[in-house]
Amino acid sequence: MRIDIDPDLSDRNTFYRLLTATVVPRPIAWISTTSADGTDNLAPHSFFTISSVTPPVVQFTSVGRKDSLRNIEDTGSFVVNLAPEPLFEQINATATDFPRGVSEFDACGVAREPSLKVKPPRVAGSPVALECELHSTLRIGDSTVVFGRVVHAAVDESVMADGHPEVTLMRPLTRLGRNEWGTLGGIREIARVPYDSGA
Repeated sequence: MRIDIDPDLSDRNTFYRLLTATVVPRPIAWISTTSADGTDNLAPHSFFTISSVTPPVVQFTSVGRKDSLRNIEDTGSFVVNLAPEPLFEQINATATDFPRGVSEFDACGVAREPSLKVKPPRVAGSPVALECELHSTLRIGDSTVVFGRVVHAAVDESVMADGHPEVTLMRPLTRLGRNEWGTLGGIREIARVPYDSGA
């Protein structure tokens, strides 16, 4: 027996909890930005994916109008830092609703490093950083989808194997429902099956 849930008859938070508990696991974009007045901001966003390969475009969703979104709209750039398991507590701490003007880098003790092509700094301890220029935004309901063109990728050589980022070395975190987070867990490999037309 299934439980039927109508989003039009549910309150916003109830359906939000349903969506985030079922659309799992979600990769985390640990977004660094710099405000127009020069304050560095850092926050995890778990509505994140790839939009395009050519040109390379990634996207994340800001639920509500958060500092990350405001800073990107004001300055036109941001960095997507991979959220690795060893920085679990710092990643979670940067999700705190600090007042505007407070840098999460400083408040949470996260080390910075300069980016190569954009103003916002990268997270020094993140194994992969995608430096992005704003491509466009799309407002949907109470959220804004942010599309960023990747203008530079920086990958720590320690997570490379045979010229390829190795997931077991990157150890990415994911978000689940409630206060749950996911670690890498088991990995299975299987080749795609090519279509055989029989010709």
